[in-house]
Amino acid sequence: MATPYTPTVTGTGVRATIQRFGGHLAGMIMPNIGAFIAWGLITALFIPTGWLPNKTLAELVGPIISTLLPVLIGYTGGRMVHAQRGAVVGAVATMGVVVGADVPMFLGAMIIGPLAALILKYVDRFTAERTKAGFEMLVDNFTAGIIGAVMAIAGVLAIGPIVEKVTEVAGSGVEWLISHSLLPIASVIIEPAKVLFLNNAINHGVLGPLGVAESVKHGKSILFMLESNPGPGLGLLIAYLLFGPRSLRPSTPAAMIIHFFGGIHEIYFPYVLMKPRLILAVIAGGASGVLTFLVTGAGLVATPSPGSIFAYMAVTPKGGWFGVIAGIVIATAVSFAVAAALLGFGRANGDQADDPAQGTAPNDTNTNDTNTNDTTITSGENRDTTGETAAESVPATKEA
Repeated sequence: MATPYTPTVTGTGVRATIQRFGGHLAGMIMPNIGAFIAWGLITALFIPTGWLPNKTLAELVGPIISTLLPVLIGYTGGRMVHAQRGAVVGAVATMGVVVGADVPMFLGAMIIGPLAALILKYVDRFTAERTKAGFEMLVDNFTAGIIGAVMAIAGVLAIGPIVEKVTEVAGSGVEWLISHSLLPIASVIIEPAKVLFLNNAINHGVLGPLGVAESVKHGKSILFMLESNPGPGLGLLIAYLLFGPRSLRPSTPAAMIIHFFGGIHEIYFPYVLMKPRLILAVIAGGASGVLTFLVTGAGLVATPSPGSIFAYMAVTPKGGWFGVIAGIVIATAVSFAVAAALLGFGRANGDQADDPAQGTAPNDTNTNDTNTNDTTITSGENRDTTGETAAESVPATKEA
């Protein structure tokens, strides 16, 4: 379905299929971007390593990311499939995957929310023709309740654990690359996993513990920088600001501030989900940043939490500023260049369709050149005068 965040995709090829799939994912995330920003602000401000540490207010962080945001995503996904009834069932079903796993269930919510709504949609079609008059409300309420309960149980017992297992496999893949000294290639797994909101599991579950052990031995570790580099996301957002769809450009400056200065990387994930091909940009940016860190011997003494430029500077060892800053800058530049190319430098995002005047300007110019050489187009008064003269000349020609 087409929404302001998911323009209509035509065609049946692989590219169109991927774009359509990415559009549905973006359709579940983008309407809730305000909730993500709220969580990002609370996190950046009140966690122990934030700008205004506050133990009481920091208690909001966990419930919002583990429960509220997944439920909102499941609610929105269900609404996309089967309107309000689908939204309610999607939210109920999402609670199942939230309880059934120990990691934030964004991916699980994207699966079970629309799935529960789709099942309800088919059940409603079946019961609509078989329900006697006067029993519609009773049947509708019980079908929604039964399906919501069944899907929530399925989320606890099946879907939640499966998605959690996917998270563990992704983390194991990164650990294997690290053990085989293939750190730049790790971005091929890390960046797509981040976009699927598995970043915390990879960073704090795998890279963090390994980095701590290395930091104890050598005084610093590059492993703290593999996932937390703000460069790839910043480059992507700059490309969106300059070359992205016009409807999304106004939202990017705030996202850039939250991401780069606040360290909340989740803010840029929806921009990738909307155009899945842009995953290549963040992969290229991440790999180039890691390579730069390797060449310059950069490392951090602890995990930068949140992953902002200020947190990076705070945990950079003495004398290590150049390598850290160089890696961030190069990652930003590479990510921006690749994303800008994939966005067609503004030509492939539908801007022409948004502004019909751009497409008609050449024809209007040719007409004015041949018929009204002495008329200045920039004056509204002159255009009106020319129109009146043309209107008066037509009857005169007919009378003659």
